[in-house]
Amino acid sequence: MANAFLEHLNVTVSDPDATAKMLCELFGWHIRWQGSAIHAGKTIHVGGEHSYLAIYTMGTAQLEAGNTYAVRGGLNHIGVVVDDLDAVEQKVKAAGYTPTSHADYEPGRRFYFHDRDNIEFEVVSYL
Repeated sequence: MANAFLEHLNVTVSDPDATAKMLCELFGWHIRWQGSAIHAGKTIHVGGEHSYLAIYTMGTAQLEAGNTYAVRGGLNHIGVVVDDLDAVEQKVKAAGYTPTSHADYEPGRRFYFHDRDNIEFEVVSYL
């Protein structure tokens, strides 16, 4: 059987430049590519060597997602694994976001925060 892994996830945001900057600062990622995209939009690929988030915006206004947990096919949160959960939490706070739902669970620790577009991120450490 072939070994499969998730390469990327594409998510719509209000300001791809600001979101890409936030992701680079919080998680130490880098911009892999950026350019024009479908519907007169713009996309920035931000991540690491093997995976990334495609941060997209249309050339026109977008609608709010609402409660994604209540929408079939909704994006509920994006999980990011980090080595130092406490250090990343301090960066999240310094960036003006509010960490919530802290939990220690087998096999790791985690917290969540919502970004400027109300996208929920789960930050987890397995160390």
